[in-house]
Amino acid sequence: MRRLQRNIRLGTVVTTTDHKRERLIRMLRLALGQQKMGVRPIAGILHLFVYIGFVIINIEVLEIFIDGIFSTHRIFSFLGSFYNILIGSFEILAVLVIIGVILFYIRRNIISIPRFHKKELQGTPKKDANLILYAELVMMSLFLIMNACDGLLQYRDVAPYTKVGTFPISQWIAPIFTHCSTAVLIAIERTAWWLHIIGIFAFLNYLYYSKHLHILLAFPYTYYAPIKPKGALDNLDSVTKEVKLMLGMEQEITGEAQPDEPLPSFGADDIFQLSRVQLLSAYSCTECGRCTDECPANQTGKLLSPRKIMMDTRRRTQEVGKNIDTNGSFVSDDKKLLGDYITPEELWACTTCAACVEACPMEISPLSIIIEMRRYLVMEASTAPVALNKMMTQMENTSSPWGYNPAEREKTFL
Repeated sequence: MRRLQRNIRLGTVVTTTDHKRERLIRMLRLALGQQKMGVRPIAGILHLFVYIGFVIINIEVLEIFIDGIFSTHRIFSFLGSFYNILIGSFEILAVLVIIGVILFYIRRNIISIPRFHKKELQGTPKKDANLILYAELVMMSLFLIMNACDGLLQYRDVAPYTKVGTFPISQWIAPIFTHCSTAVLIAIERTAWWLHIIGIFAFLNYLYYSKHLHILLAFPYTYYAPIKPKGALDNLDSVTKEVKLMLGMEQEITGEAQPDEPLPSFGADDIFQLSRVQLLSAYSCTECGRCTDECPANQTGKLLSPRKIMMDTRRRTQEVGKNIDTNGSFVSDDKKLLGDYITPEELWACTTCAACVEACPMEISPLSIIIEMRRYLVMEASTAPVALNKMMTQMENTSSPWGYNPAEREKTFL
């Protein structure tokens, strides 16, 4: 967590203390309420099963922890009939999670849904997604097996398996184990208990290296993301200052430059010029591909994939973090986010329509990162496309992107 925080803090500071009420509402709406997941009903419903199961079954996990520490058996059973409702709901949710996970696996690996077969999702990202699906399937199955054996041991009046709880799902699994001796039943139940809890701890440790980190980071990102229309662009303070100096609206401070005073920069060619919120968004990306699926540039065969923009930003941030871990501070590796990870061809394919932002369940903005790197290409590297350079030259000379004579503007448009 400390390394993750350090990596995000490599970005520039932006104001995130405004519009507190709007930020809180957005976080509750998008991160907690999953509002935009339902835009695609099938995926939305399946994700809801997994999401609610993940949240609610944590109560069962808490009971397992307490039982493990104090050698008790179903310590929450003092809740009486309400405990029966809890256990029953846990089991139903476990089955719904299993159904959701299996269908997610089929959608990702068997059905040819285009967004799951893009180039950037092959290799490690695909293995990562499937590994989490395997883990969830195994942990929910272990939970039901544990309950099935527990129920049989209760029926046989084996201490300390006192008769508590109802098992609407695992009671149908129990017949598989009825022929087992009591010693074998206890061994199976304890094995399922231990594997379940070890699996949870393993998942919690793996989480920070996985795209499933969005389980945690969806909340801070949806709170700290800018409050503005989705396609709105920010003015660069450095550009505004330069323009004011040129127009005589601001006096340049002369004198000896301070050694620690940074030179003004325009745009971004690496993660250090991106904001902390943008780096947080890269870590929060779920790699669901809805952004790429909706991108008109990608649909027409262009190289741009908004999902790849976010994944590349995260990969570069992680690489810089490893560099710092190795050397104590960042040592130049002759790499940049722009060029080594994201090409100009990808950037100029973007139409800035903001369809990617609208499609994202968390309203992450690949567009904002694209714009920052475009700014760098234009204002720092002077490598804008020929057509764009021509337009800007004509704007400078004639105040018209088409190069019309200003004196004949009215005549031209009539």
